[in-house]
Amino acid sequence: MKDLWQDVRYGMRSLARERLFTVTVLLSLALGVGATTTVFSVIYAVIISPYPYLGASRMVRVLTEDKSGVPRNFYVTAWQLQKTRELQSVESVLGQVNWELSTTENDLPEDVRAVFLTSNASSYFGVAPLLGRGLLPSDAVNGQESQRVAVLSYQFWKRHFAGRTDILGKPLGLDHKNYSIVGVMPSRFAWTLGDVYLPLNVTDDPKQPVCLCSVRLRAGVQRRTAEAEFQALFEELARVTPQQFPKSFRVHLDPLLHISDGSLVHILYALFVAVALLLLIGCANASILFLARGVSRNRELALRTAVGATRSRIVRQLLTESIMISCVGAVLGTVLTYAGLVIVVKWLPWSYPREASIQLNLPVLVFGIGLVLFAGIVFGLGPSVRLSQTEPAQLLQGSAPTHAGGLQSGRMYGLLAGSQVALTLLLLTGAASTIRIFIRMTHIELGYNPKNTLVVGIPLRENSYAAWEKRAVYFDRLRGAVTEIPGVQSAAISMMATPPQSGLDEKIEIMGQVGVEEKQTRLHLVSNEYFSVLGMQLLSGRIWDHAESLRGARVAVINQAMSREYFPTGGAIGHTFRMPELKSGPYQTAIPQLNGWFEVIGVVADAKNVGLVDPVQPAIYVPFSVLIGTYTHILVHTRTSPNSFFHAVRVQVHNIDSDQQTERNAWSLEEVISRRDEWRQSELAARLLLIFGTLALALGAIGLYSVVSYSVMERAKEIGIRMALGAQREDVLRSVFKSASIGVGAGVSVGAVLGLAMGKVLSSWVQVNPRDPVALLSSTGVLLATAALACFVPAWRAVRVDPIGVIRSE
Repeated sequence: MKDLWQDVRYGMRSLARERLFTVTVLLSLALGVGATTTVFSVIYAVIISPYPYLGASRMVRVLTEDKSGVPRNFYVTAWQLQKTRELQSVESVLGQVNWELSTTENDLPEDVRAVFLTSNASSYFGVAPLLGRGLLPSDAVNGQESQRVAVLSYQFWKRHFAGRTDILGKPLGLDHKNYSIVGVMPSRFAWTLGDVYLPLNVTDDPKQPVCLCSVRLRAGVQRRTAEAEFQALFEELARVTPQQFPKSFRVHLDPLLHISDGSLVHILYALFVAVALLLLIGCANASILFLARGVSRNRELALRTAVGATRSRIVRQLLTESIMISCVGAVLGTVLTYAGLVIVVKWLPWSYPREASIQLNLPVLVFGIGLVLFAGIVFGLGPSVRLSQTEPAQLLQGSAPTHAGGLQSGRMYGLLAGSQVALTLLLLTGAASTIRIFIRMTHIELGYNPKNTLVVGIPLRENSYAAWEKRAVYFDRLRGAVTEIPGVQSAAISMMATPPQSGLDEKIEIMGQVGVEEKQTRLHLVSNEYFSVLGMQLLSGRIWDHAESLRGARVAVINQAMSREYFPTGGAIGHTFRMPELKSGPYQTAIPQLNGWFEVIGVVADAKNVGLVDPVQPAIYVPFSVLIGTYTHILVHTRTSPNSFFHAVRVQVHNIDSDQQTERNAWSLEEVISRRDEWRQSELAARLLLIFGTLALALGAIGLYSVVSYSVMERAKEIGIRMALGAQREDVLRSVFKSASIGVGAGVSVGAVLGLAMGKVLSSWVQVNPRDPVALLSSTGVLLATAALACFVPAWRAVRVDPIGVIRSE
C-alpha cells in the first residue's frame, strides 16, 4: 500500500510537470468516455428500464388485427373485462377510456387530457403517488356512480397549480363538474400522457363497448401462449356480439416495451457502436502520447532499473499514471455527459417513452467506472510493457537508441496510428452518409405546401352535437369564424387527413371491377377548402362545393396513385365505388346509408400520406360531413407566422360554443413534419455522427501528429547527416511524408473495407447507404487533407533545425 501511494504521488508530480501532454490525454479520454456514457444513459433509460410500472415487461395492450394485418384498438364491456380477468395467463387487467375535458374556472377553457381508469389502477401500476393517494376500489364501484375525485399528473400539477403542495382536497372544475384532488403522481408516471386520472364507472350492458384493455401477464407466460388463449376467448365473444368484431380477426398483444422492436433502438445501438469507436480512437491516441512521452523518460526509467526497480514495479508505476489520468478524464467526461444529455434529449424522437428518466444514475455510473478502468488499462498497458523493456546499461553509456523498444516500438506506433485512421474513416463515412440522407429528406417532394399553415386540434365534449347535421354545421361555423380572423387567408376542416401521416385504411369496391385481390385505399374526410389551403394541384375534374360539403354528398376526389392503380387506362372520373366495411363508431355520427356508392368527380396530385419515406398510397377524399368524429383539425393558412394566431383561434372556438375548446398546443405543418419519427431519427443520427466523426478526426490528427513527431525525433541524427551532406528540404519533407503515408494508406484501405462490411449491418439499423461512393470519397478526402496537415507541421519543424547542432547533440 505504501508503494502504491508512492507511485500515486510520483505520478501526480510527473503529470503536473508535463501539462500539455496531460491536457491532451485528458481531452482524448474525456471526449470518448463522455460520449459513450451519454449514449449509454439514453440506451439504459429508453430501452433497458423505460417504465416505473410494476411488471412493465409483462404489460401488453389487447388489439385486434383484420385481414390486412393492421392492428386496431379493441373496446371491451365490463362483462368482457371480467372474462379477460379469468384467463389463466392473466395476472391483472386494467380498463381505461381517454377523453378530452376542459377546465371551467378560466375565461378561456384549457384542454385537459383525462384518462378514466378502473378501480384497480393503483395495484396495476404499483407506483406510489408523490402526494396524497391514487385511485381506490371504493372510487368506482361497479353499477354505481363514480366518486368525483382526481389524481393529477406531475406535469399538469406543475403547469396548472405551479407545484403547490396544499392542493389536496381542493376542487378542480372539469366540464362544469367539481372533482376533489386526492393525489399527485410522480414525474415518471405518464400513462398515455394523461393530465388527470379519474375513476371509471363501467357498465354491465354486454353490448356497450366501454373501454380499452391493458393486461399484465403472469410471470413466465409467453406472449404467443397468451395470444392463443385470448384468441379462443374473443372468438367465443364474437358469437355473442358479432357487430363488435371484424369478420376475420386475430388477437394481437402489443407489449408495453414494444420500443425494443423500433427503429429508435437500432439508431441508439448504431450510435453506441460509433461512440465505442470514438473511445477506442481516444485510447489509441492516449497510447501514442504515452509512448511518445516515454522517449524523454528512457534515462529516468533506466536509472530506476539500475538502482534495483523490477520490471513489474516499472509497469505498475506507468499503469498507475495511466489509470490516474483516466480517472480524471472520467470526471471531465461525466461533466460532458451532463451537458450531452441535455442536448441529446432535445434531439430524441417524440416516440420515446415519456416515463423514461434519462439521467446519470447508479447503473450508468457503474458503467462509467468500468469504462474508466477499461480505458486506463487499454491505453496504458501496451506503453507500460514496452517502456519497461529499457536496457539500462546501454542507455546510461549512451550507446542505445533514444527511443523505447526501437523498431518494435515504431511498429506499435504505426499500428496505433493506422487503427486510428481506419476507425476515423469509418465514422466519417457513416456521418457523411446519414447527413446526405437527412439532406435529401429535407428536400422531399411532399405534394403540398406546409408553409404558414397552423394545425389546431378540436376535441368535442362528450354528448355534444350528437346528430350529424348539427355536428357538420358546428364545424362549418367554426371554420367560417376562423377565416374572419385578421391575417388568416383561409381555413379547412381535416379529419384524419392532416399530412404527412393521413387517412384511414379502408377496403373499397369499384363498380364494374371484379377482382380476386381486395382493393385498399386511405380515406380522408375534409372540407372543400382543404386542397387550396394545402396548395394541392387539381389535375382533372372538380372539387365539391360548400353546399355538397355541408350536406354530406357522396362525391369523392382521388389521388394520382389511386388513379394509376385502379384506373390504369384513365377515365377515373365518373366511376363509382363504395366502402363496405366503413361504419360509424360509438363516438362518430354518419350520413344515412354510409355504405352507399360514391362518385369520383376529380383527381388531385399525389401528396405524402404514409410518412415522409414510404411511397404515396391510393387515397380518397370525401366531404368531412360524411362521417364526423369527436376530434378533428382546423388547418389555418395565414399570411405571417402561423403560431401567433393560436390564441385568436381559441377565442373564436369559445365564441362559437363556450363549452368547447382547442387542444392545449398547436403546431405549424412544418413543425408537424419536423416532429415525425423518421425526421427526428434521421436528424439525431446525422447530428451525433457528425459530432462523433469530427471528434474522431481531431483525435486522429493529434495521434498522427504525435507519431510523425516521434518519427522525426527518432530520425533526428539521420536527417541532420543528410542535410549536412546537401539534401534539400523538399527531399526531407518527401521522406517524412512517405514514411507517414504508409500507415495512413493502410488505415484508409482498412477503413474503406470496414465501411463496406459494417455498412450492410448499419443499413438495417439506420438510414445509410452501405455503398455510398460520394460519402466514402468525401470522407477520405477530408481525412487525407487533415492527415497531410498533421504530418506537415512536425516535418517542417524538422527541416528547419541546425544539422550541425543535431549531430553534435547525438
